[in-house]
Amino acid sequence: MYLRGCYMKLIPQLLILLALLLSGVRPALSAPLKKLDKPPLTERWYGIYVDNDRVGFYRQKISETADGYLIEANGIVRLKVMGFSKEVAMRESYQAAKNMTLRSFDVEQTINGDTSRVSGRVNESTLRAKSESNGKTADKQIRFKGDIYPVAALNIFPLMRDATPGKTHKAMTFDAEEIKIKEVKISVIGDEKTPEGLPATRLRNNLYPFVNNDVWVDTLGNTLYESVRDGLVTTRAEDPKQLGAFVGNLVVAKKDLIYDFSLIRVEPPIKDVVKLTGLVVELSGWNDGLPLFQNGGQVVEKNGEGRITVRTGSAVPPPVAPTTVTVNDQYLKPAEKIESDAPEIVAKSKELSAGKSDAKETARALASWTAEWLNDTIEDSGGALASMKARTGNCQTHARLYTALARAAGIPTRFVSGLVYQEGQGFLYHSWTESYLENSWVAVDPTYNQLPADPTHLKFFEGHTPNDLSPIIAIIGKIRATVLETKYN
Repeated sequence: MYLRGCYMKLIPQLLILLALLLSGVRPALSAPLKKLDKPPLTERWYGIYVDNDRVGFYRQKISETADGYLIEANGIVRLKVMGFSKEVAMRESYQAAKNMTLRSFDVEQTINGDTSRVSGRVNESTLRAKSESNGKTADKQIRFKGDIYPVAALNIFPLMRDATPGKTHKAMTFDAEEIKIKEVKISVIGDEKTPEGLPATRLRNNLYPFVNNDVWVDTLGNTLYESVRDGLVTTRAEDPKQLGAFVGNLVVAKKDLIYDFSLIRVEPPIKDVVKLTGLVVELSGWNDGLPLFQNGGQVVEKNGEGRITVRTGSAVPPPVAPTTVTVNDQYLKPAEKIESDAPEIVAKSKELSAGKSDAKETARALASWTAEWLNDTIEDSGGALASMKARTGNCQTHARLYTALARAAGIPTRFVSGLVYQEGQGFLYHSWTESYLENSWVAVDPTYNQLPADPTHLKFFEGHTPNDLSPIIAIIGKIRATVLETKYN
C-alpha cells in the first residue's frame, strides 16, 4: 500500500533500527497457492496502527476496465512518535494493464498541510511524470528496462506468477513521492495465519528502507495484514461497518486526522453563502445502495449510476399536490444521549419556551440558546445532559442538546448528518437537526444558530447513533461535487 510507504519514511530512524533487532519466526514451507488470473476486484478498508493505537485508515478499490485494471486508493495517517509528528493524506489512482504493469498514475498527497501532485504515463521504456507543488510545475522523464508495477500491486504480484514457498520475485515499481523507479524484492514465505488468526500466505518485501515488510494475503490476493517487524506499524483489514462508526464520528467532528480526507472541494466555489437561498449540486461517486432522503428542505434525484442531484431551499420545485407527512412519535421520546425527560432539560426547555407564540418561535429560541451556551470544540461532549453541564462540544453535541430541548417542548425533532459548505474550503461532513414545524420538516442547525439551516446543508443520514452514521464509509473520500445552480436574494 503506497500510503504505508509515505508514513514509514516519517518514523525516526532510531525506532527502525530497534525494529531490526527483533527476530521473526519462519513457518514451515507449504504447497503453492493457485495462480491468479486477475487481481481481486474488491473494495477493502484498512485500519493503520502504531503500537496498537489507531493512527489512520486506508481504502483501496480495484475494478476492471476495457484494457486492464483501475486501482484507486485514499487514506490518512497522523503519527506522533517520540515528539515527532506528521500528518499525511493521500489520494491515488493507477491504471494498469491486464498483466498489472503500470500505464498511468495520478497521486495527490498532503503532508502537514502542504499539497503536491504527481501524474503521468508509461510509454514503452519511458515514464513521463509531471509534478505540481507550491505553485511550481516540473516535468521529468525516466528511462527504464523491463516492466513497472504500481506499488499497490506488489502484494498481488507473486500470486499472479508463482507463489511457491521459497520463491523470490523482483519487480520494479514507481515511487510517486520521490519520483523514481526502484526495485523491490518479494519473497513467498509460506502458509501462516495472520497475527489475528486468519488463514493466509505470508510474503515479505523490502519496500521500506532498513526493515522488511511482512504481508499476509488470502487465496484471492486480498491483503489481510501488513506489519513492520514485530508489529511496530501495522495495517489491518477491517469490516467497513465497524470502521464506519469510527470514521463517522471523526468526520462530523472535523478532526484533523480526517479533515483532508473528507473535504470535498467544489467547482465552481459557492460565494456569499449568507445570501444564498437555493442550491443545485451534482454529486458523483455516490453509493447507489444508500437511501435518498427527501424533505427537510431538499429534494434528491438519481442522475445515473453513482450520480445524484440535490436541490435545496428555493431551488426545490413546488409540490404538484399537497402532501401529508406522518410524524413518528419516536421523535418526541427520549433516547440514549438525548435525555429529553431529564429534569434539568425539561426545566430549561420550559424556561426558553415561555412567552413564545408558536412552535417555530420556540425552536428558534432553543437553537439560539444552544449555539450560545455550548463552546465549540472538536471533541464530542457526550449526551445532551452532560454537554449542558460541560458547556462544550462539537456539532454532534449541539444537535443532541437541541433535540432534547425541542422534544421536551413537544416539538418532533430528529438528528441528521450530511454535508455543509465552508466558504473558501468546500463541503465538510456535519450534523444538525430537523424539527417538524408548520406541517413540514425544517432543517435547524444549532451549531450555527440557523433556522432554517442554509441551503448548503445536504442531508445523507438520519439518526444519532454510531450505527446510523456508519454508512458514511460507503461514500467518504469518493464523492465529488459540482455546483449546477445557485440562487440568491
